[in-house]
Amino acid sequence: MAVKISVSGLEKSFGDNHALRGVDLSVNEGEILTLIGPSGSGKSLLLKCILGLVSPDAGTITVDGDSATNLKGDARDAFLESFGILFQRSGLFDGLPVWENIGFRLLQQKGATRAGVRDQAIMKLRAVGLPEDVVDLFPSELSGGMQKRVGIARALAGEPSTLFLDEPTAGLDPIMSNVINQLIIKNVRELGSTAIVVTSNLATAAQISDEIAMLHEGQCVWSGRATAVQNSHNPFVHQFWNKQKDGPIQMPIASLSI
Repeated sequence: MAVKISVSGLEKSFGDNHALRGVDLSVNEGEILTLIGPSGSGKSLLLKCILGLVSPDAGTITVDGDSATNLKGDARDAFLESFGILFQRSGLFDGLPVWENIGFRLLQQKGATRAGVRDQAIMKLRAVGLPEDVVDLFPSELSGGMQKRVGIARALAGEPSTLFLDEPTAGLDPIMSNVINQLIIKNVRELGSTAIVVTSNLATAAQISDEIAMLHEGQCVWSGRATAVQNSHNPFVHQFWNKQKDGPIQMPIASLSI
């Protein structure tokens, strides 16, 4: 199976904070790789480095076998057009109706018409299970679950070859989380896309993943098939997956006085 994205020796520091420390991982074409790990372990930063939003200090990033670092001009624009992105907390534009949020990138394309983009937005709404009458509403008029679905619809607009989904089920109840998980699987498979998903929801990771990689303190401490994670003997994975207080992951616990 062809490798879609490969990261090798990736490093990034902010002063004395070594946020990424030699990260190595890859995701195969057409598969879903889920990144898990404690808060601050570098998951979202890794996505930003791959996208070129943050410049790494060292290491290599390749997409489809080509270097994805230091791209500029038309090459960078073409590179970004191949990605669909769901930001944390959906990242919708409050002042734009749903259809303009979904079609924001499409409206920038040469020859695009507002009527045509609105029609495409309606199709993407249907793909994420939302009715057509949502298209002219504003984000503030939507529930949290509906906002997540609109965010996914925006990520799917233009049928990108790669999807980055950052905390797609954060803040949602278990039923809506399951709905979102099924939408991710359905749309990734139908598009034939490759996806990297950042999640703190272990149920989501178990349900949607082909591969899982765990980051801790800026390093990839484990990666493997999703079917192997529950029985992994890696101490970091075992502690995190089983939600155990004791183990190599030390979480700061403030002393409480009553």
